[in-house]
Amino acid sequence: MRVLCAMSGGVDSSVTAALLKDAGYGVIGAMMRFWPDDKRTDTFDSCCSPDAAYEARRVAEQVGVPFYLLDYREQFQRHIVGPFLDEYARGRTPNPCVNCNTKVKFDELVRKARMLGCQYVATGHYVKRVESARGEVEFHRGDDPRKDQTYFLWGTPRDALPFILFPVGELEKPRVREIAAERGLLTASKPESQNICFVPGRVQDYVAEQLPQAQGFIREIKTGEVVGEHLGTQFYTLGQKKGLGLYQSHRVRHVVHLDPVTNTVWVGDYEDCLWTGLRAEGANYLLDLAELPRELEVQVRYRTRSVRATVLHADQHGFELRFEDPQFAVAPGQSAVLYAGPRLLGGGLIADHVRELPALPAAAPRPRSGVPAL
Repeated sequence: MRVLCAMSGGVDSSVTAALLKDAGYGVIGAMMRFWPDDKRTDTFDSCCSPDAAYEARRVAEQVGVPFYLLDYREQFQRHIVGPFLDEYARGRTPNPCVNCNTKVKFDELVRKARMLGCQYVATGHYVKRVESARGEVEFHRGDDPRKDQTYFLWGTPRDALPFILFPVGELEKPRVREIAAERGLLTASKPESQNICFVPGRVQDYVAEQLPQAQGFIREIKTGEVVGEHLGTQFYTLGQKKGLGLYQSHRVRHVVHLDPVTNTVWVGDYEDCLWTGLRAEGANYLLDLAELPRELEVQVRYRTRSVRATVLHADQHGFELRFEDPQFAVAPGQSAVLYAGPRLLGGGLIADHVRELPALPAAAPRPRSGVPAL
């Protein structure tokens, strides 16, 4: 059986290739090229970079498998970078890694694997591939709770599940590094990538360079009072409390709502940022919709725990949930990922949180002089 192994130049995908070779698969190593010819300084340096491609090729030589560099620059710009900026312009907070896995890695790569005569695609994600009693393939949380990456894979096409392998999904990260060290793989001690690959430095600075700035008001959610000024809703995210530059800087305020239409940032107390539910769009389900449980768990950010919720409505386009307990800063643009225990059921993009906002005052007061620096 032939398998196309996605190699990023990191330790997880390096060990993935080695384990597949040990298991007797005919392994083809491949890396997707995303960086443009005019690659900016400090972008694509930790992953998906020319240096990472060199390291991935070297690891493929160590493991004894062929290696190819696949050109996906156009798809990356169209599916990842463009929508990333569009979402910020809409006052939303995107997660480009979800889009990358959904629309590039597990769509384009599966298609390429079939062209190369491979039966499977494999990656270094910490996800478990489980076959149910009915013989259907399910994705479950990885055994290392600190590294579980099912959150990023909710958009995987359901018909692609049987053709995807996750060899490190049942391992913990320290063991993966041990395997790499035992084999003398040059990526054994390579640090992990933490940043968005195409963003140099801070996301806020990158967005400021790419999107036009426009002065607007920061308003108090309960009264409509103008309490500050800003240069664009794209520089804020729900729950944010630092860097707001409010007139009364001693008062702790959180961003509660972003309205790019009126170019208004709404702020309030912590309690004003607690939501009772959410509405999601662009849904993808990894089971028949009729089998979606009414009571399930949902995870609304990668670094947060899943919480219990009730499905109020679900169809092929989206769903609406009510949380068992109110949740803080449910941000439109992020993913709402559905689980039944460890099993990944699917997900959608958060379109809105469930909460009514007060109407804007009839006449907005003039802003005070001076605009806070970003």
